[in-house]
Amino acid sequence: MAAQNPPPEPADHALGRSRGGLSTKIHTLADEATASVQIRLTGGQAGDNPQLIPLIDDYRRAGTRAPFRLLADKAYSHPSTRDQLRQRKIAHTIPQRSDQIAHRKAKGSRGGRPPAFDPDTYKERNTVERSYLRLKQWRGVATRYDKHARTFLGGVLLAATAIYVNTRRSHKGDTL
Repeated sequence: MAAQNPPPEPADHALGRSRGGLSTKIHTLADEATASVQIRLTGGQAGDNPQLIPLIDDYRRAGTRAPFRLLADKAYSHPSTRDQLRQRKIAHTIPQRSDQIAHRKAKGSRGGRPPAFDPDTYKERNTVERSYLRLKQWRGVATRYDKHARTFLGGVLLAATAIYVNTRRSHKGDTL
């Protein structure tokens, strides 16, 4: 008898297969103080790039209208993503992938100009990685025990809120 594939997880579980087995991916926007300011969950197999624009839209719907510069890695370098960011008038620093550079160069003069990229500004992108490290210091976030995504998201949001408050306090010298 052939092994059957297990049934897919319900959407409210935000679980998906990745290299390490079942996992959940946390997509986040982080500020310069390494605090997460917007969070979304998907299954572990989900790509990062398709979640960027919905994440930004969620951030804007939350009432934030202040201009900001998006710093992202090569996973977000797709031309459609750059177009969406331009339409939303969001300044961004995203390096091009080597295959995109080769494709543009193969077109010659019809390939257009390369997108602007400032390596000094890009050095600040590590704030996102540091924000993940801060979130993963919370045991409930690092080891997802919650069955439902809404419960897990509640724990992630609690951790992110505590981190946000602490970073604001330490950056401003205020006491609560």
